[in-house]
Amino acid sequence: MHITNPIPNRLKSIRSSKGISQKKLGIRIGLDESSASSRMNHYEKGRHVPDVQTLKKIADELEVPLAYFFCESELSAELSCLIEKLSDEEKSNLINSLKEK
Repeated sequence: MHITNPIPNRLKSIRSSKGISQKKLGIRIGLDESSASSRMNHYEKGRHVPDVQTLKKIADELEVPLAYFFCESELSAELSCLIEKLSDEEKSNLINSLKEK
């Protein structure tokens, strides 16, 4: 069973939707200006995988939860983003509601 790494597509999709260039994102997460664009391009092409610490910086900058990058489907990714915006109380209520089904 072959599993495709979801990080490259998720990264490109969310970065593009936020209207941020690869270079700008790279600089914002602390990469050197001279290599920021190419490094982000390598992440989006799947040539390299960012470590979890770097991925967390990317997630924070793009305002998505870290889990977003690991979701196997678009629905799961969207749910991850929506759930992250809920308060702890709302999350607990959602969990309880789903358990009742």
